[in-house]
Amino acid sequence: MKPYLSVVIPVYNEEENIVPLLEALDKALSPLEKPFEVVIVDDGSTDRTLEKLKALKPRYPWLRIVALRRNFGQSAAFTAGIDHARGEIIVTMDGDLQNDPRDIPKLLAKIEEGYDVVSGWRKDRKDPFFSRRLPSFLANVIISRLTKVKLHDYGCSLKAYRAEVIKGLTIYGELHRFIPALVSLGGARVAEIEVNHHPRRFGRSKYGLSRTYRVVLDLLLVLFFRKFATKPLHIFGLTGGILLFLGITIEGYLTILKLFFGQDIGHRPLLLLGVLLILTGINLLGTGLLAELIIRTYYEASGKRIYHVREVIE
Repeated sequence: MKPYLSVVIPVYNEEENIVPLLEALDKALSPLEKPFEVVIVDDGSTDRTLEKLKALKPRYPWLRIVALRRNFGQSAAFTAGIDHARGEIIVTMDGDLQNDPRDIPKLLAKIEEGYDVVSGWRKDRKDPFFSRRLPSFLANVIISRLTKVKLHDYGCSLKAYRAEVIKGLTIYGELHRFIPALVSLGGARVAEIEVNHHPRRFGRSKYGLSRTYRVVLDLLLVLFFRKFATKPLHIFGLTGGILLFLGITIEGYLTILKLFFGQDIGHRPLLLLGVLLILTGINLLGTGLLAELIIRTYYEASGKRIYHVREVIE
């Protein structure tokens, strides 16, 4: 029987959390009247995480294990879990027991109101203020304003999705935190609810300030997707055209000075600036044209469309 719900959980060196995690999931999900599965992705753990999962598999028939060959990172682990999930609704969460499985029914209830994505908001977050909560608050404000998808907590892994809006979505880098913004590009309806958050009991956090720079780069990528994913020539062509125009204007001005006023322009920095602007503008225009060819080849070769249909009424 195809499950209604798939819970996807990536884990990496969480051997102490596996037993209490599965027990908490069993208590939270067993009362559901619909079939479910839990897909735990072992992201190349070097401790006994995978060994414990295999030992507990007979006890929990709803458990499915996806073991990756090495540590590929959280985004890749989420992608693997989503690819192997069979449910109509896919819930993602962390495996460190900071997310509470008892919140999953609340996410499902919100999904059934007609939303495509429901994101958790750790309002009472149990993490250090300066190293985790303050940077997260600032990042959430910036991301919400730039992506136009307003959420209090992009970093919360506890989220629920309709399978059709997330299946086939490949998540690179740190893009797993931007999934609501990415799926909103196709018109997905996004909601947010408050969820519980617990302090970490076992192991150590895999997060740190070192991820901040990578998150910023991925934010720029999301913004590019939002504005120019199907029309890259608009950004490259516009920027290149402006630079080309400025460069030609500068060189034209210098030509007039040389021909009509006899001024020496060979040693003027403005001459080099004009040449640089012209070359940069030509390069950007060429890049835009190549990007357009790549985008068109991608959509035509893959059979994908640049639109997403919610429903067809006949």
